[in-house]
Amino acid sequence: MTFTTRPTLQGTFGMVSSTHWLASQAAMGILERGGNAFDAAVTAGFVLHVVEPHLNGPGGEVPAIVATAQDPTPKVLCGQGPAPAGATIAHFRSLGMDLIPGSGPLAAAVPGAVDAWLLLLRDHGTLSLDEVLEPAIGYAGAGHPLVGRVGDTVAAVRSLFEEHWPTSAQLWLRDGRPPTAGELFANPAYARTLRKLVQAGQAAGADREAQIEAARRAWSTGFVAEAIDRFSRRPFQDSSGSPHAGLVTGADLAAYSATWEEPATLDWHGYSVAKTGFWGQGPVLLETLSVLDALDDAGAYDPSTAAGIHAQVEALKLAFADREAWYGDGADVPAKALLSREYARERAARIGARASAELRPGRPDAAEPHLPAHVRPGAVRRADPADPTTGEPTVQSDGVTRGDTCHVDVVDRWGNMISATPSGGWLQSSPTIPELGFPLGSRLQMFWLEEGLASSLAPGRRPRTTLSPTMVHRDGEPVLACGTPGGDQQDQWQLPFLLRHLVGGQSLQEAIDAPAWHTVSLPGSFYPRAMEPGVLVVEDRYDEDVLAALRAYGHEVRLSDAWSLGRLCAVTRDPATGVLAAGANPRGMQGYACGR
Repeated sequence: MTFTTRPTLQGTFGMVSSTHWLASQAAMGILERGGNAFDAAVTAGFVLHVVEPHLNGPGGEVPAIVATAQDPTPKVLCGQGPAPAGATIAHFRSLGMDLIPGSGPLAAAVPGAVDAWLLLLRDHGTLSLDEVLEPAIGYAGAGHPLVGRVGDTVAAVRSLFEEHWPTSAQLWLRDGRPPTAGELFANPAYARTLRKLVQAGQAAGADREAQIEAARRAWSTGFVAEAIDRFSRRPFQDSSGSPHAGLVTGADLAAYSATWEEPATLDWHGYSVAKTGFWGQGPVLLETLSVLDALDDAGAYDPSTAAGIHAQVEALKLAFADREAWYGDGADVPAKALLSREYARERAARIGARASAELRPGRPDAAEPHLPAHVRPGAVRRADPADPTTGEPTVQSDGVTRGDTCHVDVVDRWGNMISATPSGGWLQSSPTIPELGFPLGSRLQMFWLEEGLASSLAPGRRPRTTLSPTMVHRDGEPVLACGTPGGDQQDQWQLPFLLRHLVGGQSLQEAIDAPAWHTVSLPGSFYPRAMEPGVLVVEDRYDEDVLAALRAYGHEVRLSDAWSLGRLCAVTRDPATGVLAAGANPRGMQGYACGR
């Protein structure tokens, strides 16, 4: 019997896996009350705003992939808000910027998470708005024991809050100090915000859908939009070193609505793997799987050997180079070509016996790739670890965890399944809006301030997000939902997990617990858009002979702590038996799965 840090849970009633135990148990409570997987996911999403405020918030975003018992075909729920109307390249250039700041009001996209969760509840949930929001309102109003990383994050930005972001200091530096681990912490302003959304819904009458629509209006054109509009006009210090006002207006919120979209998919080894479209990072995983297939080498699927890791890392580098050249919202993305077998064979031919330190985008349909000037040879910057507000609060290249995003997977007894990756709007991204109890996000930093690129900034475009939930089907039925926080590492950490589980036959928990790695030999998606050519970060649980072989391949191996990389969540369903399963990541001591 293989030892795992937790058991792989099994049952037939329902399973939840998320990055915080309170969100998992709150979602399970909804299943116990008769709600379905989508009611439970909405509950978890709002609880995560409260209990992981350093990792996500109402001012952020959420993409999700869903499959319903009535229609198992995967659909993407896009809760990634776009650039506001005033967000033009000319505006940022007029401020003397060549990169969008990684923090502060100027970096905010239109908030998308709340509208997306409410749209999911309206279209596929069964419970009322007040039922699914009750746990989040309770934790925000009465308090909950804070995880230690929240206080650590606040301590890291304490001087910024005290000197420049007084509204954040008011919330997070009570009694002049950061909160401590286990301290009972309440956010009364956010509790009031949620109660007012419920009250707006109840004022619309008894009809469930009418109530949800009224809450959406209160968010997009009512008291929330009004508060955001007022606050966004105030200048605050950002990561550029100067104060700037934001660009998000009430009109931007009124114009936005979350959407249902078709996923990008790949048929692979008898499975169909579904990701978000090419406006996000998700198809990187599909490209990588396709290239590994084209290598026609069974050893390329083994993430425990040096040969397997080398093949997987090199395939990932090629896919991420394509992300930089071809992925973006509104861009003319050659999607069909990028996922074709012919193209995979072309890309696989670029993988040799030596690790590459170059950024090598391909030429799908013989088209010429265009890279930002910032990432061309000799122009890439190194990260500045001294600024804790910039970028996504994720795992640094040395393996030190500054935080992460969030994730939640749910499957119920009827066969409904969802994978969702909420993020953005973390407490250190932007000053707290005092009336609402949360800040805006900083996702605009993923755009380039250069015309003619796949991910050039333009009003109404969605940032090329790193948020990357996954759903896997077999014979037309959903069998697996998974995901992880981690910015540019999300698909990198999911890749070996999927290979171990789907190809290697490991249980969910075995595949989650296994040693992890990722490459940073790619342009970062977050300010200051750094790249470390040839560097491979590896948990030090790997045997020395594997590490030595990786170095012989030419990888610059950088060891991280034994349990430091990845925060995977996963749930499964066997359509033949109805047996459900779940696993959760022990790293960070927060993720938890529950079910029966």
